[in-house]
Amino acid sequence: QMYVEESGGGLVQSGGSLRLTCRTTGIRSNLYHMGWYRQAPGKEREMVASIFGDKVDYADSVQGRVTISKDNVNHVLYLPMGSLPPDDTAVYYCHARDSLNTFWGQGTRVTVPS
Repeated sequence: QMYVEESGGGLVQSGGSLRLTCRTTGIRSNLYHMGWYRQAPGKEREMVASIFGDKVDYADSVQGRVTISKDNVNHVLYLPMGSLPPDDTAVYYCHARDSLNTFWGQGTRVTVPS
């Protein structure tokens, strides 16, 4: 069975920090694209940060506050986040793709009270 699973979400005060982790299970292929997406209440899912080969992209709203990184040996994806504002409240999803499959995790909820 192949899947990805997120962890690290929770309740954090405005201005605080946390680190999201995405672990893979059963995936042995080259995951050439991995990234973090989020969906806030009443909004569409959006890209937060992604790694495609050697190319890293960030949403404008998180630029400078997050740093995506990937352990290529163990296929683990990290997203440390800092200076969190209430607008970062959302369910955060890990996404991974190889040449045949696309994987989505179940999501981890991040709540930043206003």
